[in-house]
Amino acid sequence: MQQQLLFTPKKLGAIELKNRSIRSAAFENMGKNYSPTEELVNYHKSVAKGGVAMTTVAYASVNRSGISFDGQLWIRQEIMPELRRLADEVHSCGAKVSIQLGHCGNMTHWHTAGQMPVGASTRFNLYSPTFARKLKEKEILQIVKDFGNAVKLVKEAGFDAVEIHAGHGYLISQFLSPYTNRRRDKFGGSLNNRMRFMQMVIEEVLNVANREIAVVVKTNMYDGFRSGLQIDDCITVAKELERLGVDALVLSAGFVSKAPMTVMHGAMPVKTLAHYMDMKKYWWLKAMIRLFGRFMMKSLPYSEGFFLEDAKRFRKELKLPLIYVGGLIAGEKIEEVLNSGFDFVQMARVLINDPEFINHLKEGGITYRSNCGHSNYCIGRMYSKPFCCHHCAENLPKKIEKEIEKAERY
Repeated sequence: MQQQLLFTPKKLGAIELKNRSIRSAAFENMGKNYSPTEELVNYHKSVAKGGVAMTTVAYASVNRSGISFDGQLWIRQEIMPELRRLADEVHSCGAKVSIQLGHCGNMTHWHTAGQMPVGASTRFNLYSPTFARKLKEKEILQIVKDFGNAVKLVKEAGFDAVEIHAGHGYLISQFLSPYTNRRRDKFGGSLNNRMRFMQMVIEEVLNVANREIAVVVKTNMYDGFRSGLQIDDCITVAKELERLGVDALVLSAGFVSKAPMTVMHGAMPVKTLAHYMDMKKYWWLKAMIRLFGRFMMKSLPYSEGFFLEDAKRFRKELKLPLIYVGGLIAGEKIEEVLNSGFDFVQMARVLINDPEFINHLKEGGITYRSNCGHSNYCIGRMYSKPFCCHHCAENLPKKIEKEIEKAERY
């Protein structure tokens, strides 16, 4: 197998990427006052210099109620100068820049959302943990407008693409999944009804984007548990997104509040997660994770390209461009994915481990492999501290070092 597809240009909607690699939207936790920081700009510059065709700035909320962590971004007029600078700096390094837009729904708290958390239905969210109330129809309509306004702002700021987060148990996903949507109005019940909010958001986004920037949607292939969406349901959702006219889909899976390790596979870094959590703010959650974390967030065995076989089912059913994400750390597997009909590949952990991975892959050829061991240390700390790989962290406690060693054998 010759390494050729990864380093060939390809169109993605209104833009052309110099190769097939995209940095996926893994949460950086580098925002301050819900705005980009120098640290965030520098990280994405490093990935751009490292050879990716496009880097994706992670989870940015379309309004205040959709923020779940202090280090996230909130897209609003006040931060336009910072957004423009971020886009300009990435462009200066030879890459395109995208931003993931979403709303966390019931996965937040009063102190970040500025109100009682909201979701598709009234329920208790064990992940936060907190109670969330059902959105009223007028609030749903306002959130749809908020998505459109966020697209307008990032387009004006010079971003080349947006990625709408419709998976992982965030708000659009909460409407799609029967596990979180118990509504009895036109937004609940049948899958057709549960897709209504997604349809409204995507129509608004496409209208504002006006084919001037690319519109990508991250969607689930399955939720990862019995009472959630299954593959056949998600194929129906994907076909609807294709009908609506989005430029590409990112095929993922999992539900942060129910099956978090389905998203990334590997061992759940419970000790790391608890160690970095703020004791003053979340002492009760820290204690709960230490006691019950391994039962609440079960590990899943990691394998290279762990989503590929399921993603192939979607490739057979769809005509639009598909972006593969999930467990890519080596040239041979990347070429296998691209030769299986996928148009682009997304990566995150391997680029946290080494922002220069794409350049190294180009220099080293198809046999080049990253030394990323998928210990998920970066995942464990990213909700409390700016993310980084364990080899960049200083003064790690022995218990964390042991957890990393054990996880890399999992």
